[in-house]
Amino acid sequence: MPTILLTNDDGVSAPGLAALAEALNLLGDLIVVAPSEESSAMSHALTVRRSLTVDTVAPGWLAVDGTPTDCVNVAVSQLLTTPPDLVVSGINNGLNVGDDVTYSGTVAGALEGILLGIPAIAVSQQRTLPMRYDGAAAVAAQLASAVLEHGLPPRTLLNINVPRGTPRGLRVTEQASRTQEFAVETDEEPAHETRVWIGAGTFDWSDDPKSDYRAIQEHLISITPLRPDWTHRAAIPRVEALTTRALAEVE
Repeated sequence: MPTILLTNDDGVSAPGLAALAEALNLLGDLIVVAPSEESSAMSHALTVRRSLTVDTVAPGWLAVDGTPTDCVNVAVSQLLTTPPDLVVSGINNGLNVGDDVTYSGTVAGALEGILLGIPAIAVSQQRTLPMRYDGAAAVAAQLASAVLEHGLPPRTLLNINVPRGTPRGLRVTEQASRTQEFAVETDEEPAHETRVWIGAGTFDWSDDPKSDYRAIQEHLISITPLRPDWTHRAAIPRVEALTTRALAEVE
């Protein structure tokens, strides 16, 4: 049977992780390696200035006092004798669409998988009260089965976002873009010390009908193929011209 590595950024005790493990259990041999504490908005952080502690929570379930990126690295390099056939990260409590993927620890866990040459999926569920993960778990299992059977293009992960309630269907999408402004509050007590808190932001989303954000607004499951290559190739001629002018002015 294939080996599936599960991780997340909400922590090893998160209900979304448990729902994901239950849904994937029939597809292969599972190993769960997740942060011991919540690690949301960690992005692709890697712990290099201290050692990491690995604790066994239950058979096949391990907690690492680090980031999702740490968890995937520890699992592949230390806990498994051979690389897993698939990395699945989630289910996140909240969406990871558009520019949010640059902050997301959930997406980062999958990203580390593809950097290690392993197909990967990130799964997120739109927040609601009460929070339900069964729909997202079922979608994740279906797509995981397909990826295990047919594979993915090299260095490509699937970023899956599931709307609240019953989705109307699914759509393969592109990553949305937005402009944003975060609320920042300061607290100047105690004396001589300023504390800064980054709070909820306001966002102006681009109106792109092909985007993951639009799919969620239309109550569709969004499936976006992502890759680690951030090169803006269409901008290369303009940057070449810009640098040529800049160097000419220096000379």
